[in-house]
Amino acid sequence: MAGSKVEICGVDTSRLPILSHEKMRELLARAQSGDESARDELIYGNLRLVLSVIQRFQNRGENPDDLFQVGCIGLMKALDNFDLTMNVRLSTYCVPMIIGEIRRYLRDNNPIRVSRSMRDVAYRALKARETLAVQNDREPAISEIAKEIGVQEEDVVLALEAIQDPISLFEPVYMNGGDAICVMDQIRDDGASEDDWVRDLSIKTAMSKLKKREQSIIRQRFFLGKTQMEVAEEIGISQAQVSRLEKAALAQMRKYV
Repeated sequence: MAGSKVEICGVDTSRLPILSHEKMRELLARAQSGDESARDELIYGNLRLVLSVIQRFQNRGENPDDLFQVGCIGLMKALDNFDLTMNVRLSTYCVPMIIGEIRRYLRDNNPIRVSRSMRDVAYRALKARETLAVQNDREPAISEIAKEIGVQEEDVVLALEAIQDPISLFEPVYMNGGDAICVMDQIRDDGASEDDWVRDLSIKTAMSKLKKREQSIIRQRFFLGKTQMEVAEEIGISQAQVSRLEKAALAQMRKYV
């Protein structure tokens, strides 16, 4: 259908082929024997995988064409290094490689400056993590990564944290029935305690029990900082009347606060 056609980097995604597992292994064997046409066919047949991966980075503000090209580099690296003797599906091996390549690209273009030495430790740690993950078929611990590259565990943690990509407060972290939970929803305001929240709620409740003129006096006196004389002129009564109404309103509010 023409309506579903989407082009990225000049590639019509609606026409991308889907290769079977057996076909992929056949092409891999030929490609690793030096058959360039098999390698090209293998790359083209896995572009859908790159497309699915770059969807994870769609809220970063990056050009999708750039991410797609970087993802293709990761795909090619994965295809060139894939071991046919491993008992793992090609897509399972390729996805972390594509993600890693895109993350490296984003880090290199990060507006936040990180020292060269710390960035070097982080890149070595990431490379060691990928190697150990393939060797052990599991995510390696920080202690294993530190031992592999010969640095302290604390240095590995600091380096990896330093190169984390900045994210928007409005970036979704969880979707539940169409209602997105954003990063901002997961951040606590340490400046506002639960007691403050309860007190504010109590004041609002107490204010709602007052008459409109009393609400106006309390709001102007204690929220806007006006004097009794200014309030009297505002609502057209004497200062003595403002004083009496204010005292009565405060006494009424204390029943709820």
